[in-house]
Amino acid sequence: MASLILQPPIANRTTFVPCPCPSRVSFKITRSQLLSQRNLSLNPRCQLVLPNEKIDSTALTASPLQLLKSSSSANRYTKEKSSIVVIGLNVHTAPVEIREKLAISEELWPQAISELCTMNHIEEAAVLSTCNRMEVYVVALSQNRGVKEVTEWMSKISGIPVSDLCEHRFVLYNKDVTQHLFEVAAGLNSLVLGEGQILSQVKQVVKVGQGVAGFDRKMSGLFKHAITVGKRVRSETNIASGSVSVSAAAVELASRKLTESSYATARVLVVGAGKMGKLVIKHLVAKGCKNMVVLNRTEERVAAIREELKNVEIIYKPLSEMLACAAEADIVFTCTSSETPLFLKEHVEMLPTVQSELGTRLFIDISVPRNVEQCVSDLETAVVYNVDDLKEVVAANKEDRLQKAMEAQPIILEEVNKFEAWKDSLETVPTIKRLKDNSERIRDAELNKCLSKIGDDISEKSKKAIYDLSVGIVKKMLRGPMEHLRCNDTRTLDETLENMRALNRMFDLGTDESVLEQKFRAKVEQARN
Repeated sequence: MASLILQPPIANRTTFVPCPCPSRVSFKITRSQLLSQRNLSLNPRCQLVLPNEKIDSTALTASPLQLLKSSSSANRYTKEKSSIVVIGLNVHTAPVEIREKLAISEELWPQAISELCTMNHIEEAAVLSTCNRMEVYVVALSQNRGVKEVTEWMSKISGIPVSDLCEHRFVLYNKDVTQHLFEVAAGLNSLVLGEGQILSQVKQVVKVGQGVAGFDRKMSGLFKHAITVGKRVRSETNIASGSVSVSAAAVELASRKLTESSYATARVLVVGAGKMGKLVIKHLVAKGCKNMVVLNRTEERVAAIREELKNVEIIYKPLSEMLACAAEADIVFTCTSSETPLFLKEHVEMLPTVQSELGTRLFIDISVPRNVEQCVSDLETAVVYNVDDLKEVVAANKEDRLQKAMEAQPIILEEVNKFEAWKDSLETVPTIKRLKDNSERIRDAELNKCLSKIGDDISEKSKKAIYDLSVGIVKKMLRGPMEHLRCNDTRTLDETLENMRALNRMFDLGTDESVLEQKFRAKVEQARN
């Protein structure tokens, strides 16, 4: 996969990358209007330079933040609230040919988060990349600009044109994002309804994100809550009963393609002994396969599986013997994390034919990126199936599985409301902090005035008594306002937010605007450095 390195914007460039700048609001905009608004974006790439243009000297000295705030449309923009957004592609919206180009291995998730958070309008980020989906979750300071930046980043790392990504992607905002991720963690959005591996993958997002700058309060809270939802759905409904995993579906698909043969007589090769490979082996045994060859980088994992599955002959071979082992196999399952194909057309073409009753060699490739080159399917001696072909298997008992999904919906909606209430309550945090800071500043100033009037002729005990008195007065004065800034059983979220706005006005805290200004200023400084 291409290295995830964010390219800096090109200075003095005269071409224009389309973005939702004020200059693109109307097709009837005049040249003078265009010139007066052309520098309103924080993103240097959104500047438009016209030939023979006279540049206002004040525009050269003003900061991007000052320029941003210089128009009414920009003022509305600075007051725009940050949003949680997901931009993604999954097995339901994009074929494996697209998804595999976007796949990001787990060890690169922190780097991806860091790159995303260097963008002008992205505050937090998380990446969920599996065989069935590639989803980027962000806290965006601007919805449209954030989606644009993430989509361009996805295009850059994958080589897929933005137009093609837009054809297959889905974009959700705020509450819809919360519901989507909770359904993902519960297995409701999986190719195989109720499968459990996705919950482990959501847990890995939290584990990998710990300590990574950009995987902060909202992202961490969202994914941790999703884990809770996934567990609750599985414990309180029948969603997981009788469900199959992707590995089980792969084994079932292969058994359907066998003609007169069966797993008891077919020669089976499994490439990869990780989580997916182990599940494939277990389901093969359940289908009656008593001997197989397993290829892996090291023997330790294969030995552990062999120890767990008694009365089954599992032969370990190193990856260096892959082609030799494939030559003696009728069915080949591939499930490794390799970013490049392991089986190329020229390799498979040289393999001997399989047993006569099978006719062709079966390759069941459940890896993303794929382990078997796509053109291998052009050979008459081989048939290749990938994860998208599993739809044939999981289509069975569709009505029963949909009924189980309906059982989970009330739980999902209840948990969505809980998370949204928690997320919205975070809006009061800047007000609480500013109110405390202002009160402390006043208390400290008045205390110093009092002590200076008394003079030095005062004991330390008296000083402490006066100090404690000032602290006590402030605490008691703030108790009421603080209580009304916290959600509880007797106070709705709307009432709490209205109290917050009232306190902002009464004490001139200005948190609605200042917090966002601080975020923009940090992004401007980041871009300059």
